[in-house]
Amino acid sequence: MRIRCPYCGERSNDEFYVLGDADALTARPSGENAEAFHEYVYQRTNLAGLHRELWYHSNGCRRWLVVTRDTRTHEISDVTYASKRGEGEAA
Repeated sequence: MRIRCPYCGERSNDEFYVLGDADALTARPSGENAEAFHEYVYQRTNLAGLHRELWYHSNGCRRWLVVTRDTRTHEISDVTYASKRGEGEAA
């Protein structure tokens, strides 16, 4: 699989580290509710189709990217920076 980094261009996925669901981080529960945290960590939907994932370009620009990928075909439809920083700023 090849990922088109907005900064470095098209690269092999071997240069990247995948964290997982890009949208799950915004839903992290606050407080010390063990049951809510268990749900957040372990109870994920695994739907077939388009999925937004966080990827870190560890062997390149060292930026976090949001990769929109079809889990059925591994086709990548979009890659954007994970932060709101400008293109010229370091991540």
